[in-house]
Amino acid sequence: MYVKHRVRRLPDNPERIARGIWAGLFTTFTPFYGLHFLVAATIARVMNGNILAALSATFFGNPLTYVPIGVISLQTGHWLLGSQPVAEVDATLADKFLAAGWDLWYNIYAYATGTPVDWTGLKIFYDEVFYPYMIGGIIPGLIVATVGYMLSVPLIRTYQQRRRRKIKAKFEAIKKRAELEPVNSPHAPSGTTPPSRSPKIGRTD
Repeated sequence: MYVKHRVRRLPDNPERIARGIWAGLFTTFTPFYGLHFLVAATIARVMNGNILAALSATFFGNPLTYVPIGVISLQTGHWLLGSQPVAEVDATLADKFLAAGWDLWYNIYAYATGTPVDWTGLKIFYDEVFYPYMIGGIIPGLIVATVGYMLSVPLIRTYQQRRRRKIKAKFEAIKKRAELEPVNSPHAPSGTTPPSRSPKIGRTD
């Protein structure tokens, strides 16, 4: 709710904000976990969209949505590639990501210490998860991002117009109150009269 409120209040035109939202939503359907901010900002930059809106929209991907997003993307990817999806993908997806990360760090350590490296885990991860996920996330990502764009433009425009009307009404009320208040003299306090001058008394010889 807070993210939605902040996106609406961004100082930019509705189309640029909506393009940023498009970039952020599309990014959540990519397998580049840990790099979503960078990917969303890059896409928003290319599309001339609002980068802050793009970063905010990446929060569409969260612990409650990552599993369904991953399942949909993987199943779509295997269908497009004509491969067989891994059984119980929703239960093993997080484990495969963790295993690939562990293999990556192990091989970096192996290079540094001169021990043999083993890319088997990463190869399995790339073939069974990463590549199908990347290919399969394009279609649902385009659909969700486009729907988000189409809904965001009129909503943001309406919100901005209503906010401008409220600000204008507030300033008009302040101006009206200022006009109704009595104008005090800038040289004397209100409710006081300047002291009278004494007449000069001529000298008598």
